[in-house]
Amino acid sequence: MKFLIKKTPDNFIQSVNDEISSILNRNFDNLFPEYIYNDEMYKCAMPIEIDEKEKEYLVKAELPGVKKEDLDIDIEKNRLTISAKREEEHKEDSKGYRKSEFKYGEFSRTVYFPNEINIEKTNAKLEHGILRIEAPKLDAEKTGTKKLTVN
Repeated sequence: MKFLIKKTPDNFIQSVNDEISSILNRNFDNLFPEYIYNDEMYKCAMPIEIDEKEKEYLVKAELPGVKKEDLDIDIEKNRLTISAKREEEHKEDSKGYRKSEFKYGEFSRTVYFPNEINIEKTNAKLEHGILRIEAPKLDAEKTGTKKLTVN
């Protein structure tokens, strides 16, 4: 069934973009159905949550299976970069067969804040797969670079 949609200069580009996106999604979802609900891509996506308070930024990153020593956090002015490495191995020996799986991957995420961060007072803590970073906003003209250690 076809619908008539009035195309005006205001919504023409948006409607063309929506139509192209719809066609691509429909066709690629049919070509690669195994990737639609694959949680392996999600595991390396490093979802984050940022909360801006009056005097600081609170950042939470979901990093299940990542150890403190496999984390690298860099801060410079208003930029925060979280890099992580994950290594998992699973071996199973049973009657008549042996199964071995492994997953290795490195990933990173960079966040830019509207204000500069007070590098000296920023701290990070990794607990139960959740990385929490408290990054106070810069009060005075203090600039530099700092590498954080995770507690």
